[in-house]
Amino acid sequence: MKQARTAASDTERGFLRRWIFTADHHAIAVQYFLLALAAVAVGTLLSLLMRVHRVWPDTPLPFFGLVKPEDYLALVTMHGTLMIFFVLTVVPQSAFPNLVLTRQIGASQMAFPRLNAAAFWITAASLLVLLSAFFVPGGAPISGWANYPPLSAVPAAGPGQATGMDLWLVSIGLFCIAAILAAVNFLVTILTERCAGMTWSRLPLTVWSWLVTSILTLLAFSVLIAAVVLLLCDRHFGTSFFVPMGDFVNGRVVGHGDGSPLLWLHLFWFFGHPEVYISILPGMGLASSLIANFTRRPVPGYRLMASALVLIGLLGLMVWGHHMFVSGMNPYAGAAFALTTMAIAVPSSAEVLTWLAMLFRGRMQRTTSMLFMLGFLSFFIAGGLSGPILAQPDLDGYLHNTFFVVAHFHLVMAMAGVFSIFAGIYYWFPLMTGRLMNETLGKAHFWISLIAAYGTFFPMHFAGLAGEPRHYERLTGPAHSFAALLPLERGITCAALLLAAAQLIFLWNLLQSARRGRPAGANPWKATTLEWAPARAARITHGPYEYGFRSSESDFISQWEAEAEWE
Repeated sequence: MKQARTAASDTERGFLRRWIFTADHHAIAVQYFLLALAAVAVGTLLSLLMRVHRVWPDTPLPFFGLVKPEDYLALVTMHGTLMIFFVLTVVPQSAFPNLVLTRQIGASQMAFPRLNAAAFWITAASLLVLLSAFFVPGGAPISGWANYPPLSAVPAAGPGQATGMDLWLVSIGLFCIAAILAAVNFLVTILTERCAGMTWSRLPLTVWSWLVTSILTLLAFSVLIAAVVLLLCDRHFGTSFFVPMGDFVNGRVVGHGDGSPLLWLHLFWFFGHPEVYISILPGMGLASSLIANFTRRPVPGYRLMASALVLIGLLGLMVWGHHMFVSGMNPYAGAAFALTTMAIAVPSSAEVLTWLAMLFRGRMQRTTSMLFMLGFLSFFIAGGLSGPILAQPDLDGYLHNTFFVVAHFHLVMAMAGVFSIFAGIYYWFPLMTGRLMNETLGKAHFWISLIAAYGTFFPMHFAGLAGEPRHYERLTGPAHSFAALLPLERGITCAALLLAAAQLIFLWNLLQSARRGRPAGANPWKATTLEWAPARAARITHGPYEYGFRSSESDFISQWEAEAEWE
């Protein structure tokens, strides 16, 4: 009996060391995926509760009962926080790099393995703190985090008590720390851990995207954490960084200086717009790799594509002011931000046109991951077309607080980002499990998700053009009436329910394939990049996308193959 207990203890200790308290980047990647899966489940549930409430505002909701306006705004805030931070940032900028970055550059491990593990656990703590906001006095934080500082958004708590807004701020602060630590780790790994021969011109474009987003993370999240600290000081320590002299908060006069709510806008949106590219640039790098792989064509203008990623990141730091056109901004400043916003379309268009050129007459393989990448391209174009409209201060003045912005944002970032995440999961799933995901279920997941996503978000453009405000919790009432839009809202809600249901197909496919999926083999996609190499390469002599060699036995040259094999 004593020997049996010792063996069980050793097995448990081995599991904990391998999958829980570990510094192995592969295990940390799985941890990030599971954390994001939990976040997306809660975030999706909150979004469905919002949609049901907009259509049937007098129907009690599970866990909430009858929803008051402030409850609805709290749902908006929590849904947005979960999806933007813990899904659209965590998966492309934390999970995927941990899974494949070291493999793609030929490194044995991350530059700072323990720092990498600490970043995950701080992220997990951040998620727990955020979710705990539902269970404290005052409830979840009310929306206002991206508009004006939420100083009086919740009732004052008693002595020693934390409000939902305080927990939201602490959660975001922890997430910023974790994101900065992870970015430092990835940046140093790319700069110092590349194998012999892995020059800058031989890096996969996914690595270029992680390099740029790591730099953006260091700059943007540093500003956000400063804004969070200042706001906590305003709420609890009598400062007035964001509070004008004599402002009323919770029934008392606060402010001992000349604070400005516009400072919060500047600080938040200096983070907020680079965050868009932190979420979407990894998808752009992955698009180049997958389209090259599944059309069996090299990436034309490799240097142009890498330069475009860098330029998008640079311009992404200079366009935050277009979120503030309605805040009383100086017209000359508004014109400058409008120009930079339109300028960022140039490198983005270069990327899109290159992808379309690769698709033209390419021998496209319609795998599930390729279909999701085509969906990413579709959403990126469809959502991007409304960007220049919102870049005009005069047009933005009418559309800014309407569902037109919700439609634009969800197409160009949320759906494009989510579809690129699905493409990456279906493509790199063999690296996690050694198995392939079911293609039939994957294609059903893709087509239902594509149709439902367009059915959910594209009609919001028409609601926005009709003037429907995005922060109203119902369409009818004494102060406003948009009852004519109720049929449109019902259609959007039905499509949203279908979109959520489609993800159950993905979840079933994920679980079943991990246990019983078809073995993937060494290089199931006949790819060229190093993550598919059977062993760590000693030296690299080829570029990342050498396809189309019809005279040889195969139509591609892998990066890990010796030069002599192709002489």
